[in-house]
Amino acid sequence: MTDKDKEQLSFDLNAAKADETAPEKEKPAVPGKSLEWVCHPAKKSRRTTALVTIFIVIVIAVVYFATMSVWFGVLAVLILFGSLTSFYFPTRYTLTDEDIFVKTTTQNLKKKWTQYRSYFPDKNGVLLSPFVRPSRMENFRGIYIKFWNNKDEVVAFVKERMEATRAEEEER
Repeated sequence: MTDKDKEQLSFDLNAAKADETAPEKEKPAVPGKSLEWVCHPAKKSRRTTALVTIFIVIVIAVVYFATMSVWFGVLAVLILFGSLTSFYFPTRYTLTDEDIFVKTTTQNLKKKWTQYRSYFPDKNGVLLSPFVRPSRMENFRGIYIKFWNNKDEVVAFVKERMEATRAEEEER
């Protein structure tokens, strides 16, 4: 029996409680090469953040005074602020040899590299698409990975993984 098996078969109740109360690791356990960064657009430009916030407050005030309803004002807050959560809150990206992890305030997304057939970099990020050629559906089925002062690293990593995935598919 290996040490790992012994740890899993431990009947020590105090050890089990310690494991339950231990904080979860944010990083996934990954063998091999990985790339990790956090993208937080609100921190990039304080001026833009202030202007967007002022605009949201003005729109909410206009909605409230136009309808004279607190509920429509609350609805405006939820819609406007909810649609900008990726701007106001950080997004953590982790690219590994096997998976793509995207952690936002509202969801944790894990995708396999094998799900994607092509990639399209632009000035703000790279779109991973499940289609070989550009399609109108790729915005709904693909995943957009934003850069954070690491464009060259991300594009090189994505290119390497996409080429490796293609090579694995051709071997089959």
